Amino acid sequence: MCGIAGWYRRMGRPVTREIFSRQCDRLLRRGPDDFGYLIDGDFGFGMRRLSIIDVERGRQPIRSADGRYSIVCNGEIVNHLDLRRELGGKPAFRTRSDIETLLAAYVKWGHEAWLRLEGMYAAAIWDHLTKTLTLARDPLGIKPLFFSEQLGGLAFASEISALRVVPGFQFDVDERGIRDFFRFGHVLGPRSIFRQVRAVPPGHVVTVGALGTATRCFWKPQMRPQAGRSDRDWIEETRHRVRATVEKHMLSDVPVGVFLSSGVDSSAIAASMATISTHPVKAFTAGFPGSKIDETAAASEIARHIGLEHVVLPIVPETAAEVLPAVQRSFDEPTAANSAIPLWYLSRSASQHVKVVLCGEGGDELFLGYNRQRWARRMARWSTLVHALGGLEFVGEIPDLPSRQLNYLRDHADRFRRGAMLTNGYERFFAAVTITSDDVRKHIYDPEFYHLWDEPMSEATFAATYFTAKQQGLSELEQLALGDIAVHMPASLLQRLDRSTMAWSLEARVPFLSHQFVDWALTMPTDMKLRGGVGKYALRRAFEPLLPDGALHRRKLGFQMPLADWFVGSFNDFARDAWQSSGLASEGFLDARGIERTFEEHRKGIRNHGRLLYAIAMLSCWWREQLPVPVTIPARERQIA
Repeated sequence: MCGIAGWYRRMGRPVTREIFSRQCDRLLRRGPDDFGYLIDGDFGFGMRRLSIIDVERGRQPIRSADGRYSIVCNGEIVNHLDLRRELGGKPAFRTRSDIETLLAAYVKWGHEAWLRLEGMYAAAIWDHLTKTLTLARDPLGIKPLFFSEQLGGLAFASEISALRVVPGFQFDVDERGIRDFFRFGHVLGPRSIFRQVRAVPPGHVVTVGALGTATRCFWKPQMRPQAGRSDRDWIEETRHRVRATVEKHMLSDVPVGVFLSSGVDSSAIAASMATISTHPVKAFTAGFPGSKIDETAAASEIARHIGLEHVVLPIVPETAAEVLPAVQRSFDEPTAANSAIPLWYLSRSASQHVKVVLCGEGGDELFLGYNRQRWARRMARWSTLVHALGGLEFVGEIPDLPSRQLNYLRDHADRFRRGAMLTNGYERFFAAVTITSDDVRKHIYDPEFYHLWDEPMSEATFAATYFTAKQQGLSELEQLALGDIAVHMPASLLQRLDRSTMAWSLEARVPFLSHQFVDWALTMPTDMKLRGGVGKYALRRAFEPLLPDGALHRRKLGFQMPLADWFVGSFNDFARDAWQSSGLASEGFLDARGIERTFEEHRKGIRNHGRLLYAIAMLSCWWREQLPVPVTIPARERQIA
């Protein structure tokens, strides 16, 4: 695991070590153990390493046995030992590093190598002979990789902040990024918050030559449900495949822990680890004392039952408000992921014990565990009646009520009837992941900004942009799940996981998101995932025998902050101060009066603006820190000739 960065300046213009040192200084948290770089005329790249596999010898950049190629890579290839056996006796490996295995696979198989890899990666391979750079990102987008083409060259990095030190490069906020942020709480890839920066899309390769750049896709999620198998077959295969992917993801030369909630996903991973490991596994849980969403008691019961060493971290609102700027500082784009704070705290705690943790991300997307998936199915069932009743528009016109709970219920009913009016699962997916309604955005935006950038964008427009006609033949649930996997997971879920863990030099692995496991999971019929009102049916049944009685029948809580409650008190004051001191009011995006009205409506209980206020606070913190000072510490370094 590490952070990588580089610059292909082109046209014979030389690059210098200082550039890559400055880039890698910005990536220090991603790899505090080591630093290496390579320069080849008008090209160079560097890396910061977090040493996990072959701690002593697996330093990067790594050069191929024939000397033609060099690589830096952020990630872990968990099946690299299998690949070495498949590669045979040649080449003769000089290290035990999985990244050397990746390079050898690329030398032998070319672009066919990407589908042979299991794990996560953002890789940069330089061909010294043809002067060609290859950038590749893992199929699900677990690890980030950004690039910017300016001044006739191309720079790339694990984080945008490392691009911003390239001499002469300019960075302007993209209005579409602001629009995305206030609709979804994050920017939709492949664009970024800056006009000049794009992300390498998940499952894609970008080839950069002396004269141009080309992009190709090597993997995308495809629903291929198989009929005719019994429940028992699916359940047994689920248990076997989860255990197999967990075992591969435990490959490490340093201790491996697990993030544990009381949910199905992390419990299945933890239970699998307990049956595989010869030593007690450390499990880490974040708690919210006194809150209805606190899971520590249930997680402790699971940990005791399967023999885990359990570490619990209580989180309280006052502490969260103080740390919010530090959390946003870990992200190089604004994020309103409302679980970033507990995950950031949890990562800090875990990093004091281990270098690697396994996480349950991906389970909700693959096995239909989100509440929004169940609600979307209900919306589809009520759609005909809602249309027949004229869309029930009067629900959205109900005046403010004297009770906070009644106002929240009114808003929930209005969201439901709007969702029922939509026509397919893709549209309902985009409606479900929005954090604001059209009416709210109209009030908080500067009028000109709203007219230019938000007014025409409906859920149908977003659906048509991200999903082709070939993907229209799926059921509503399959469409919704595809939206979660292809759009929401890389843009929000995995970004949150990567930045929060890397802030503390902690490697997070996601066994559910090996693309081979995903390919298999997408063959499972939806009734084996969502049965009645129960999501993740096969996964639950597969791991019930290993867990305490009733452990998997509790109400799903989710890994979230209690935003509605927190923004009524002192957290509201903090967010308002952050907004007022940020200078955003004069940038032409937001209307100051509309923002103040939003704070007041939430404080009085007229509307539940918890997620929006969190978004405003996070954007304000991000805006104030657009020029962070890079941190430099002495480190071993090596240049590859």
